[in-house]
Amino acid sequence: MSVAKFVAANGREALRQVREAMGPDAVVLSNRTVDGGVEIVAMRDTDLGAISDSAPRFQPPLREPIQAAAAEDIDGIRGELQSMRALIERQLSGIAVPAVPAAAADPLRESLFEWLVGAGFSAQLARTLLARLPAGYDRPAAMGWIRQEIASKVPVLADEDALFGQGGVLALVGPTGVGKTTTTAKLAARFVLKHGADKLALLTTDTFRIGAHEQLRIYGDILGVPVHAVKDASDLRLALGALSQKHLVIIDTVGMSQRDRNLSEQIAMLAGAPAPVQRVLLLNGASHGDTLNEVVHAYRHDAAPGAGIDGCIISKLDEATHLGSVLDVVIRHRLPVFYASTGQRVPEHLELARGDALVERAFLMPRRG
Repeated sequence: MSVAKFVAANGREALRQVREAMGPDAVVLSNRTVDGGVEIVAMRDTDLGAISDSAPRFQPPLREPIQAAAAEDIDGIRGELQSMRALIERQLSGIAVPAVPAAAADPLRESLFEWLVGAGFSAQLARTLLARLPAGYDRPAAMGWIRQEIASKVPVLADEDALFGQGGVLALVGPTGVGKTTTTAKLAARFVLKHGADKLALLTTDTFRIGAHEQLRIYGDILGVPVHAVKDASDLRLALGALSQKHLVIIDTVGMSQRDRNLSEQIAMLAGAPAPVQRVLLLNGASHGDTLNEVVHAYRHDAAPGAGIDGCIISKLDEATHLGSVLDVVIRHRLPVFYASTGQRVPEHLELARGDALVERAFLMPRRG
């Protein structure tokens, strides 16, 4: 494990040293002011795996074959499973759904069905589209029509000014590991470029993850934006009251699984804020459709009836192999897509969402298997 200390005249220079020495995904463990400037302690992101791997584990002999199998190429397995899923769905589609009775006998519709499911879209959406496909189209024309239909059904943020211009309080919510802290920094940078640093403040409720507060504080230092940590509803009310003169406050919330019993408490804390809070859900573009559906249900419907979700940001597009899954979910739940995150760089790797671009990317994704 490699942990190193970096000292520089300011936070920007110290962070530059960290990136040069440990790469853009380095994890900041601490940040403090010292004589002569700022001290940052950081470690490589890959070392986190080494930490967890070093913990003793009980490994009975009977499990050795299973552990050996786990070393196989995961992406290849995913690709094979996706192909099997497409084959099964295609074989069942003609029986289960009479809306496309000729699908199994129509080579074009059959291939289009495989194309859609292979990109991650659900069999339900694929059958709906094929049922409405105009007659007489050849394959290129049919594919173009399908792309346009899907793009028209992906709700997006028409204008960034609609989000930033109205100001208020914006909270990023979602499961652990979807990129909320980095996305908070990206949004902050975009806002500062347009409206200035003096109109923005950042809050974090993530007091559990090692280095989370320090990481956001470094971004705040670079941007010239104040960063405050809050641990409960009372802290949040006090902080928002003190920051009421800010045009926009962005809250980086602690990551919680959609199955975490404390999720309702987090959403209740936001609902009890002294000012209305826009909740933006981060969806991992590399996740399976069933998982994404469960996340949306938990954050939008199950945890706090009436609290709702105002929109979403699709993260990890650079890791996704079946982007159709997340597009299928936002279409099904009519969840507006505000942005798409394509990497770790701040703020370059955050794009205003465009339906046509997302759909095109879904069908251009390289897939294995």
